[in-house]
Amino acid sequence: MSYEEYNDVGLGFLLKPCGKSKIFTPEYLSQEHLQMAREIARFIEKDVNPVMNDIEEKKEGVLVGLLKKAGELGFLGIDVPEKYGGMGMDKAMSMLATEIMVPAGSFAVAVLTHTGIGTLPIVYFGTEEQKQKYLPGLASGEILGCYALTEAGSGSDALGAKAKAVLDPSGKYYILNGEKMFITNSGFADLCTLFAKVDGDKFTAFIVETKTPGFSTGAEEHKMGILGSSTRSVVLEDCKVPVENVLGEVGKGHRVAFNILNIGRFKLGAGCIGAAKEVLKVSAAYANQRVQFKRPISSFGAIRDKIAFMAIKIFATESMTYRLAGVMDAALEKINPDLPDATEKQIAAIEEFAIEQSIMKVYGSETADDVADEGVQIHGGYGYIKEYYVERAYRDSRINRIFEGTNEINRLLIPGTMLKRALKGKFPFGELLGQIEKIIADETKMPVSESAILKEECTIIDRAKLGVLFALNLLNQSYMMDLVEHKKGQTQMAMLMGADMVMAIFAADSSLTRAIQIVKEKGEEAGKIAVLLSELVLHDCMSKIHSAGEQLIVNVSGEKELSKNLSIFNAFVKVPNYKTFDMREKIAAHMLSRERYCLE
Repeated sequence: MSYEEYNDVGLGFLLKPCGKSKIFTPEYLSQEHLQMAREIARFIEKDVNPVMNDIEEKKEGVLVGLLKKAGELGFLGIDVPEKYGGMGMDKAMSMLATEIMVPAGSFAVAVLTHTGIGTLPIVYFGTEEQKQKYLPGLASGEILGCYALTEAGSGSDALGAKAKAVLDPSGKYYILNGEKMFITNSGFADLCTLFAKVDGDKFTAFIVETKTPGFSTGAEEHKMGILGSSTRSVVLEDCKVPVENVLGEVGKGHRVAFNILNIGRFKLGAGCIGAAKEVLKVSAAYANQRVQFKRPISSFGAIRDKIAFMAIKIFATESMTYRLAGVMDAALEKINPDLPDATEKQIAAIEEFAIEQSIMKVYGSETADDVADEGVQIHGGYGYIKEYYVERAYRDSRINRIFEGTNEINRLLIPGTMLKRALKGKFPFGELLGQIEKIIADETKMPVSESAILKEECTIIDRAKLGVLFALNLLNQSYMMDLVEHKKGQTQMAMLMGADMVMAIFAADSSLTRAIQIVKEKGEEAGKIAVLLSELVLHDCMSKIHSAGEQLIVNVSGEKELSKNLSIFNAFVKVPNYKTFDMREKIAAHMLSRERYCLE
């Protein structure tokens, strides 16, 4: 299918009126997407779920056997080009596959590590020889991959790695020494993308075959969740890696690390949708069956509110993630993969949406965590018992806020990257601030949506976009000299609030636009649940924007400017006055009657 109509630029959701541009949503998945999704779902149900306890207990050979079978069925090659033995499918399919697999917990972690950070570094940064040598095996499951970046002392500071690589006097090998921590799949991987500093300062990526002498692993870590996945340290002791196994350029390992993490963040956000949907499904069924005080607990308002909360969070996350898949596919679709500069253009296309990728990592992981928490609460004491799905879902979800860069790091990246782009002329911050100044001088210039559907809601979010930019400009003025290093604690506190406002804009804009599209194409009756969900997303997001924005402005404004700044911000940011109890009741009734998340 073609993605041309979903074309956009990074941060496009801040630049265009709500509902103006068409966005990719689950409603536009092709038959090819849906057929592959059904095949993956059958595999999970038939082959993975029956042996889930064996996986969790690390029964010898079970997880690796399933990975091999997934490779035989083609599920490990979705992101690998056809010329190298893969399926060469789009990001929408990659995301959908991730969503379906993630409820399988530890198995999904192993698959996604292999297909993502274990394979994509070679897809995007490998030489032709490296691609031909390794990608067919990675796509088929003959070779299993892992990714070794984290070290005990570096944590979130990836470039602070101490692992060293020294060129052998013969010039044929690099000799690697050091230790990596928390490496997923390392207990059985055949291939490892590993980072070390050449000559002590040139951060570089290497492809290391795990059978290489000097490469070893520690004992399995005992974790809180994802118990069946392999997590070990990797130890390098005079490990000789051929010079032809340098991945990318010497000293340019950061390009490999950060771009692959960007894709990983996007896929993690997608996976969290699947986890949240499964929790809603089992929680709705349990609530309908569990009787207390001679009534199903699903009849109680407190439980119904939790079901509605789950659905609202899932709808927002799903709308944002598929939208991002669409714009990424539109950008990648324009690139001829046979041209010499194809890889560079693909990397640039991925980098364009780095902010949205960080947003999805944070928003998705927090959705999964919040939904899992409510799922346990709905189950009560049974939610604490291992035979119930929600117990594992609760433990497994917690790592998502740490994986692929902590949520705090990703939050800091959102406003920081925005302001860096503005300084480079890649985001029209100055032009937008000029528009805000004109509105302050003449309120009749305040944006009014032209949308025929959800016009008032679109107007609210379009005005809020300017209010958020106004607040971010105050942040910039207050902490300009510290926004890169952000060594002052208060700078980070302010940036975290700025990030929450930007994420809320993306969530509300994506949800409203999706609802508008459904009503336009399927009619008001078919779109009534989507409209209700989008309005509730808007209400929650505007409440968050209002609260975070006021806190930010109070903390960055001087006494003389405070009243004026708050007045300007509040002119742009309004929380809609909805009768939310009735709206949430309708959402709960819909989901409980179907015992799953759905819009039909």
